[in-house]
Amino acid sequence: MAAFALEPDQLEWCAGVRDLAARQLRPLAEKGEPGRVNRPLLAALGELGLLARVFTKSQRVSALDLCLLRESLARECTAAETALALQGLGAHPVVQAGSREQRERWLPEVAAGRAVAAFALSEPGAGSDAAALALAAEPDGPGRWRLTGEKRWISNAPEADFYTVFARTGEAAGARGITAFLLPADRPGLSGEHLDMLSPHPIGTLRLHGVPVGAADLLGEPGRGFAVAMRTLDLFRPSVGAFAVGMAYAAIDAALAHAARRTAFGGPLRELQSVSHQLAEMATRTEAAALLVRAAAAAYDAGAPDVAKRSAMAKLFATETAQYVVDAAVQIHGARALQAGHLLEHLYREVRAPRIYEGATEVQRTVIAKELYR
Repeated sequence: MAAFALEPDQLEWCAGVRDLAARQLRPLAEKGEPGRVNRPLLAALGELGLLARVFTKSQRVSALDLCLLRESLARECTAAETALALQGLGAHPVVQAGSREQRERWLPEVAAGRAVAAFALSEPGAGSDAAALALAAEPDGPGRWRLTGEKRWISNAPEADFYTVFARTGEAAGARGITAFLLPADRPGLSGEHLDMLSPHPIGTLRLHGVPVGAADLLGEPGRGFAVAMRTLDLFRPSVGAFAVGMAYAAIDAALAHAARRTAFGGPLRELQSVSHQLAEMATRTEAAALLVRAAAAAYDAGAPDVAKRSAMAKLFATETAQYVVDAAVQIHGARALQAGHLLEHLYREVRAPRIYEGATEVQRTVIAKELYR
């Protein structure tokens, strides 16, 4: 597939996902409690086979499929999109680095929506600088450690059934001394609490007080956990852009409908040049963002050497574009879009977070600049 054109069957599949999201997933999302894990919604994502597309037997997930899926879901139901994305983010370290026993135990449950996964990387003092982790894995005998410290802004915490946790085992300084563990939620010494965020996502804090882990809990080799985290983010970073693109398209749809039916100054808003030109700018920027996201995903799937640069560009441009588009759509609607419960009020809160999640805009610019000189 050319990066700039979707095939007819892909367009048809995306339309089908949007229809499922609108008819079956949105009603479940509306019944959920904001900021909490919605298990009926996850179960529906599993029953519809959408979660299974993120976990393949070959362990090679198509970034393009993931992007099209996230964009399609986000356009109709951001809660369903977020639920799917957080499952994928939390479980992908198991897909790429887990033992056979770990994969057999957890991945079928995650794909079915019965087990909730979480990706536990960020800490109070280690957000954008992920290599600055302080969570300590203290030796507790041969092949055993005890984890002590805090994780914050963790997806699905503290309600997840297991966490992919990154801790400092100290084989070397910086990123080379980090190890990845699969930590079931029932381990003694593990606790947590919800965080109320601007975007109504299930986010929380984890506290670890001497939590025991052993060799069977390792994801990959000791001291090589940072690479597990980065490979996970390399896959999911372009799809954050796809999430943003989906929200931008939803905002454009709303703005187009409103401008066509709302009358002011003797005619519909769409006939005002200031409004029509704004709509044209919104549509053009969103289309460019979509193309950049799909090109980055195609590069990932092809194993291109410049994936890091393309992924950073896609996430940077798409998330910044979505912020602009949603804000412009609110302006076209006026005060009604500021009312609680309005689609654009919801999108306005949702669209802010992706500019920070999985590497803030400033981090993406740093990555791009480094790659230009590589």
